[in-house]
Amino acid sequence: MKAVLWTKYGSPDLLNIGEVDKPIPKDDEVLVEVHASNVTPGDCEIRRFDMHVLFWFPVRIYMGLFKPKRPILGMELSGEIEAVGKNVNQFKVGDHVAAGTGMGLGAYAEYKCLKESAFMSPKPSNLSFEEATTIPTGGTNALHYIRKANLQSGQKVLIIGAAGCFGTYTVQLAKLAGVEVTAVDSTDKLEALRSIGADNVIDFTKDDFVKNGEVYDVIFDIAGKNSVSRNMKSLKNNGRYILATPWVKQVLQGLWSSVISGKKFIFSLANERIEDLVYLTGLIEAGKLKPVIDRIYPLEKTVQAHHRVESGQKIGHVVISMNNPAAS
Repeated sequence: MKAVLWTKYGSPDLLNIGEVDKPIPKDDEVLVEVHASNVTPGDCEIRRFDMHVLFWFPVRIYMGLFKPKRPILGMELSGEIEAVGKNVNQFKVGDHVAAGTGMGLGAYAEYKCLKESAFMSPKPSNLSFEEATTIPTGGTNALHYIRKANLQSGQKVLIIGAAGCFGTYTVQLAKLAGVEVTAVDSTDKLEALRSIGADNVIDFTKDDFVKNGEVYDVIFDIAGKNSVSRNMKSLKNNGRYILATPWVKQVLQGLWSSVISGKKFIFSLANERIEDLVYLTGLIEAGKLKPVIDRIYPLEKTVQAHHRVESGQKIGHVVISMNNPAAS
């Protein structure tokens, strides 16, 4: 089978298309014919091994000290089940599914074996495979942080980095909670954010939301690039600051600011819960939530897909399609 092979840490240009053996499912596994995979910022961080110094060594040991132990990248996929192990009961041949592979990786390939108990659920019936592959990471992480915020109808919410993988889902889920959403991102992304429900938009290249005097009940910091201490000045005294990208510097800033101001600072990684996939599927099938796709690339252009993600220009998700003739 074809797969994108990752044999060295570094640039996207080190990725290559190659042939590897098609996997055979074990008794408790299913074999998924992959139709699409999502290229996430996390994929890019792992590929170039952009890790904080505190986590560098243990993660490098797990991933491979000198070269990657797992030669196929990719943490999200959607596809059709081609075969099932003899002990599998929840899925059958022909089922359409969306799944996350986590640190097991392997989604940039034509086939992937997953345990029946893996982070996997039926694909929403009204989505393409390309759209469905965005749910396991982007959708469930956004849902996790929305729940942490404990949103109440009528509150004012600020979302920093709103046009990314998590952000486009967060905007929509926040609107479903009945709040007023202000989305922060660059000039070329503002119209897209309005189209998915943002009530207000701020162009961070021209305007500084900290200086405009507005305060918010909740701030979702998805970008995680600027000073958390400074950003928290735009939070109400009883507000919540949710940091979705917990780099050590920002975490320490947030914890200290919380101590001296009394404002709530929250950071935590999302757990993989199948019931969250099912919940999001229900919202999507009801027409209340939709994935935002920036571009679709064929497997052979995975290098270009990684460059697109790292360019900072994408809106929503960059997807690899195994068999979509419309892919760019």
